Amino acid sequence: MQRILTAEQDQILRRERSVLEDLRVLLVRLGATDDDVLLLKRAREQLDELFLLVIVGEFNAGKTAFLNALLGERLLPEGVLPTTSQIQVLRYGERQSEEVPGEDAVVIHLPVDWLQEINLVDTPGTNAVIQRHQEITEHFIPRSDLVLFVTSAERPFSESERLLLQRIREWGKKIVLVINKIDLIEQEEELKQIVDFVARNSAELLGAAPRIFPISARLALNAKEQARRTQQKLEENDLWKRSRFAALEQYIRSALDAGERLRLKLENPLGIAERLCSQYQKVIENRRAVLKDDFAALDRIEAQLEAHEADMRRDFKYHLSHVDNVLYAMAERGDRFFDETLRIGRVFDLINGEKVRAEFERVVVADTSRAVEQQVSDLIDWMVDRDYRQWRDVMEYLQERATHHADQIVGRVGSSFEMNRQNLLASVGREAQRIVDSYDPQTESLKLAQQVQSALVQTAAVEAGALGLGAILVTLLHTTLLDVTGLLGAGALAALGFYVLPYRRNRLKQELRSAINDLRDQLNEALTRQFERELSDGLQRMREAIAPYTRFVRVEREKLERANDELERLRRELADLRKSAARALPVQK
Repeated sequence: MQRILTAEQDQILRRERSVLEDLRVLLVRLGATDDDVLLLKRAREQLDELFLLVIVGEFNAGKTAFLNALLGERLLPEGVLPTTSQIQVLRYGERQSEEVPGEDAVVIHLPVDWLQEINLVDTPGTNAVIQRHQEITEHFIPRSDLVLFVTSAERPFSESERLLLQRIREWGKKIVLVINKIDLIEQEEELKQIVDFVARNSAELLGAAPRIFPISARLALNAKEQARRTQQKLEENDLWKRSRFAALEQYIRSALDAGERLRLKLENPLGIAERLCSQYQKVIENRRAVLKDDFAALDRIEAQLEAHEADMRRDFKYHLSHVDNVLYAMAERGDRFFDETLRIGRVFDLINGEKVRAEFERVVVADTSRAVEQQVSDLIDWMVDRDYRQWRDVMEYLQERATHHADQIVGRVGSSFEMNRQNLLASVGREAQRIVDSYDPQTESLKLAQQVQSALVQTAAVEAGALGLGAILVTLLHTTLLDVTGLLGAGALAALGFYVLPYRRNRLKQELRSAINDLRDQLNEALTRQFERELSDGLQRMREAIAPYTRFVRVEREKLERANDELERLRRELADLRKSAARALPVQK
């Protein structure tokens, strides 16, 4: 084709090759099917091949008879049953011969001069009993530069023909309609009605009125054979005139001159590329819709984690208040103890410091240490249970996402997109399931209790192995309470009753409350610090578990945005190429 190109046409050809290659690369990135990628590759290669004229229609429409009439001899077998089970490519050859390059095609070389410029293709009938015929035909149509659609005057524009024409239109092919077997129609008015019927329906279906040629292939072939035997001019033959074949033959041989064939040759890959652009635009849109739902799912998970965090902090304050209540109760008992003990009526009891201390531990301290430990244990069990339930909720939600869209996603067209997505969701779900299954409340509570105890020890509010309330309060007795015994030898009894004991009693109550407040603050600080660490670690583990899913969604969205931008650029390039080709090679009138 290069030898007949002008500089402008050559530039268009180069641009078209470049755009087709860019589109092929994009389709590969989108995971396009092998058939689509191969189709685009062949369309690019066919820019350098001869013009391809494809004949399609139902098996009894007379396609083979039409080709024989066009060739001028009975070079192809005809019959009332489907005779063409393969694609027959008719090419020029100095002598008639055949070669079989593949299972679905046979190349026939014929000594017909005009085949040096055009290749003809005869396809199996679309409504043949053998289903493979239709598959071969529909697969070969995208490679055509011009489609001659042959229908029969006996049964024009059948439903199966309408469906095939619709598919051809989707590929953006130029279509010429041939109404064969007009010799079977006796009345001219009836023939006109058939032509009008085909014209009206084809224009409605194709969106534009195609060229229509009513012909009789049988009469045309008989006329050519008769003229050759009698040395008669074909134009003078009555059968030839009645066949109305001359107009179609003139269109094929003259109207399809070199410029027109070149225009159609350039437009053919554009139609294929535009159709694939539309097809994979839908793929991108469907994948984006799926990812939009995935982003919404991630937002819901994040919102759920944030709500979980807020609920945990709120409920933690409630559980922590139980520890405070135990210590407040101890402070109340201390006040009552000092009011009952540090009074003049019991002054001689105060001399026995061991007795006072023992009574203080029994009445005031009592089971405070055990009660605090129980409340801390309950708080730990609550934290473990809530963490477990949150993991279970995340796992169940991910399992739901893994099956969502599974029956309606279009974006997986031969690609790894949905497979990767489903595998990833399954992997994340398995990790969540593993963590849920591995939860042993007793083990988790023991581990957390040890961590809390370690945190409490580090506050210096406890001694090793216990909460140490007794140790703190015994120290308080030694430093404060037992000082009362030293007062008896230092002043009068009246002074002790009226001045010293009330002062000392109030001071002890204040010091006890101060000590308990310090203890409460240290407990709260240690428990809060450990709670925040555990809460943060738990949320981080959950976010890390779904991180592969999150990364996949974000990366896929970025890839799709880039692919969509590239596809839009290629669509603009294709539209511009079509305009450029129309200017350089205007349509023949």
